[in-house]
Amino acid sequence: MADLERINPPELPKPSGFSHAVLARGTSIHLAGQTGTDASGTIVAGGVVAQFEQALNNLLTALRAAGGFPDGLASLTIYIVDIDDYRAHAREIGAVWQRLVGRDFPAMAGIGVARLWDADALVELQGYAVI
Repeated sequence: MADLERINPPELPKPSGFSHAVLARGTSIHLAGQTGTDASGTIVAGGVVAQFEQALNNLLTALRAAGGFPDGLASLTIYIVDIDDYRAHAREIGAVWQRLVGRDFPAMAGIGVARLWDADALVELQGYAVI
């Protein structure tokens, strides 16, 4: 039997059909995809940069609640609705990353998608961390 703990911080919207983070005791944390939703579950205004920042904050909230830290992020997948818009704001998004996480980067992939679960979401971040 696997020793897994589902982590659902009260600062994030109540999950339905997923967990915000899953802690595999002593080694890893699997982080659910996070969009730019505030605590009420509403997508934040302000475009792709604001949504990226909120999604990253949500991911880091789940990570910390599971006992991890930003420097433990080993892998991050970014699902992007409009890759051209994301690339046009790459410097601003990079500045958000550096402010919230620092200059260390996990293995990353950016994947273009037609849409996300929430039709107003422009990005979704999913990660894996090691503790």
